Amino acid sequence: MKSTSQFKREKKYCLLVAIAVLLFFMGGGFGVAGGWLWAQDTKSTNKPYEEFKPENFSKSTIIDNEWMPLKPGMRWVYAGTTLEEGKPVPHRLVVIVTDLVKLINGIHTVVSYDLDYSAGELVEAELAFYAQDDDGNIWRMGEYPEEYEDGEFVAAPTWIAGIADAKAGISMRAKPRPGTPDYSQGWAPAVEFTDRGRVDQMGLQVCVPLDCYENVLVIAETSASEPDAQQLKYFARGIGNIRVGWRGEGEKKQEVLELVDFMMLGPETLAQVRARALKLEKHAYEVSKNVYGRTPPSQPAHELASKGILK
Repeated sequence: MKSTSQFKREKKYCLLVAIAVLLFFMGGGFGVAGGWLWAQDTKSTNKPYEEFKPENFSKSTIIDNEWMPLKPGMRWVYAGTTLEEGKPVPHRLVVIVTDLVKLINGIHTVVSYDLDYSAGELVEAELAFYAQDDDGNIWRMGEYPEEYEDGEFVAAPTWIAGIADAKAGISMRAKPRPGTPDYSQGWAPAVEFTDRGRVDQMGLQVCVPLDCYENVLVIAETSASEPDAQQLKYFARGIGNIRVGWRGEGEKKQEVLELVDFMMLGPETLAQVRARALKLEKHAYEVSKNVYGRTPPSQPAHELASKGILK
């Protein structure tokens, strides 16, 4: 006669077999079950944010990573579409690297000035902050995005590393490689910023309206709030981001952008951009007193260099 413990062991074994068979038929093979288990393990072991070492930023404003160079005066213009209420809407994005520098979390950062248009109307203006560490990784140190509706300011979900539990994240690895772990692109629970990136592909040939590029790198980005949606960003050496695409059933906007213009701005135009960026920053101090208001003002890089503050 079988003991009670033997019956329990056999019952448990049968239950495990039944679960395995069910997973097999649901997924068409054990690969799905393995993937599901891998996803659970990844979720439980992922670090929510990257380890940040301020001492590893001796020349933080010299951003010369070949995949994402950020030199003052660089301007990218993208055109494409996004979905709004199920219909494609023209979308235009302008990204400019200013000659401003802002001190964040003890690190001097490069300031970019971005303008986002939907159907010809400005819907967002943003200041974003980047720094490169001594290993060549580019870090995102914070963002101040102003959102507009019908030309009126509506919100500014700001995050700055070192304030309100926000942590800096990696925008681009020094040497991105397929198969490497994903990484945090910034961690700001106060504004639900939890973006993560992973090298998706390398070695592609990609053509956009401006030109065709070889050996293109693709980074897949996702977030905790949209785990079944990915934004795909395509990078070309020496240029940076040349295309934006999407993947996943949960992707609502289905944004597609392609590079249509890239140039270096002259001194006069760059000075005009600086003035507009500083005007945006002035408003940031008014509407984001608890976050942006705790940071020192941005300053022209040449002024800091003349004082021996920047190397």
